[in-house]
Amino acid sequence: MALSGGRSAPALEQESPPFRVTLKAGMNLAVRAPNWLGDAIMALPALEALRQAHPEANLVVLARASVADLYRLSGLCDDVVALPSPKSAGGWKSAWRAAWALRDRRFDAGLLLPNSFESALTFRLAGIRDSWGYARDGRRMLLRRAAEPPRQGEIPRHEVFYYLELLRRLGIIPALPVEAIPRLRLSEETRARGREVLAEAGLSGRIVAIAPGSANSRAKQWAPERFVAAARETAETLGAAVAIFGTPQERELAAGIEASLAAEGVKVCNLAGRTPLRDFICAIANVSVLITNDSGGMHVAYAAGVPTVAIFGPTIPEATGPLGPHTRIVREPVECSPCMLKDCPIDHRCMTAISPERVARVASDLVRLQ
Repeated sequence: MALSGGRSAPALEQESPPFRVTLKAGMNLAVRAPNWLGDAIMALPALEALRQAHPEANLVVLARASVADLYRLSGLCDDVVALPSPKSAGGWKSAWRAAWALRDRRFDAGLLLPNSFESALTFRLAGIRDSWGYARDGRRMLLRRAAEPPRQGEIPRHEVFYYLELLRRLGIIPALPVEAIPRLRLSEETRARGREVLAEAGLSGRIVAIAPGSANSRAKQWAPERFVAAARETAETLGAAVAIFGTPQERELAAGIEASLAAEGVKVCNLAGRTPLRDFICAIANVSVLITNDSGGMHVAYAAGVPTVAIFGPTIPEATGPLGPHTRIVREPVECSPCMLKDCPIDHRCMTAISPERVARVASDLVRLQ
């Protein structure tokens, strides 16, 4: 089964927000971004709605260093401040020092998109008293405006609406939008840098990209030999080369796929671990199609407008799948899926039931439609 298109808000009467935050012209507003790459992408519609509602505000995104470049390239904010993680080399002391240094920014207010207590405490240390967010993780006492989180079934299932609903409950937007598709507003300079990255790797013209990894979950990973077969067939159909993307931890996986494709005469380059986030975003924006597992890279690609074929097994595409008419979800509805497990305790039937030929056909057809 292949699904496509954006997710729409249901035609339900929405309750009025219990309060409205005060947004003044020219105010200095901090927005704490989610920490994970996929979540950071799915929060983009909320950031865009905030920008459209108050274009005169000075919008500063506070983000982990691992996702900061995403927001720098997004075209949706005035500045980005990279925050160290308490799990980084400096530990909590480094994180608290960075938060305290934000006092010099003199923020008027702050919006918390993550649910964590730690993010709210960061705002308090930064001197941001007028802070807004969901009343989650025991942090209500740290928030000036604490919105009750939505109950199951109150809003559309996709996570993009979770962030948008926070804005609605704060009175920043009057209602959930009918359509919510994350979009990266990439500049021509950014896209040109991507062409340079690919050219330096010996790639030009049509490029089929594959992302065979998936952080923290083996169950979400389609078998490497299936990626080889699907990439080979798609590349032959489209007259394209193949680029393999991934994290440094996925270099060995990608190297095996590269060797198999090269042995079959496919022009291929392994870029896994060779492109920091900024260069990955620049490069992926220039490929013809991406074939991917459910991963952070999947979210980046469709937000950049890249035709994206996502292979789903144990996870829920209605909640975290790619959005937009340029995406397709390939999934086999077996009885045990979705299970949300990181390792399959049986035979991984949700993924083994998906053939390379099927994925290659969906990818080639999607490119022809663009």
